[in-house]
Amino acid sequence: MNTDPIADMLNRIRTAKAVSKPAVNIPYSGIKYEIARCLEREGFIEKVTRKKKQSLRFLRIFLKYEGGESVINDIKRVSSPGQRVYSSKKDLSAVKGGMGVSVISTSKGVMTDKEAKEKGVGGEILCEIW
Repeated sequence: MNTDPIADMLNRIRTAKAVSKPAVNIPYSGIKYEIARCLEREGFIEKVTRKKKQSLRFLRIFLKYEGGESVINDIKRVSSPGQRVYSSKKDLSAVKGGMGVSVISTSKGVMTDKEAKEKGVGGEILCEIW
């Protein structure tokens, strides 16, 4: 069993993208749903839906492709259970020269680095996507 559910989510997205799957199912959690919503707002995925089959809850993430190519070049975990990575609002840096985004867990919820700068908050850097 993977002890890092966020890393598992990112791996499932990366694998689905590699084989050009239109969608991927991920076991549900509130934090994973919020991360997926950030990716949807930033245009990296088509949409995310919450589903329930019998007693199992899961997320269905629809990947986004343009010209047959995934809009996601890469996605990586930054903070992990054994190595937390935090950043203050002034130290949040652009990902890939502004071509990507960081997803950050703040005291005001999960948001992108751009949203965190606007709201003047820092937090734990969960992942980067470009």
